[in-house]
Amino acid sequence: MLHIGIVASSAEGAALCYRTICVEGAELLGPYNHPEVSMHGHPFVQYKNCIDAGDWAGVAELMLSSAEKLAKAGADFLIAPVNTVHQAFDLVEHRSPRPCCTFRSKSPTKPGGTDTNDSESSARGR
Repeated sequence: MLHIGIVASSAEGAALCYRTICVEGAELLGPYNHPEVSMHGHPFVQYKNCIDAGDWAGVAELMLSSAEKLAKAGADFLIAPVNTVHQAFDLVEHRSPRPCCTFRSKSPTKPGGTDTNDSESSARGR
């Protein structure tokens, strides 16, 4: 079973993502069952400071830091449940250690930006 990593920026987005994985996991995999999930998030103030300064490279570095930690924890692919910080995703996706998707993308991309729709490691696209 796949291990999903959540790149958290806001508590609200990360919590909703985790809950959705658990609820939909049970619908697909059976009662009380869902994929393994890990989450990492820096304090939101770090994101806010970068956003307020227009420092999208700084936002990307925070996201990549979380991505590296989640990859080391064994995540097969990453989800970044973000709204505003998705503006830095173009700086993240090619450097991510694992396939990654945001709310705005249809499927995760492999490191290097290639689409994973045709691979076994593809997330169930929604």
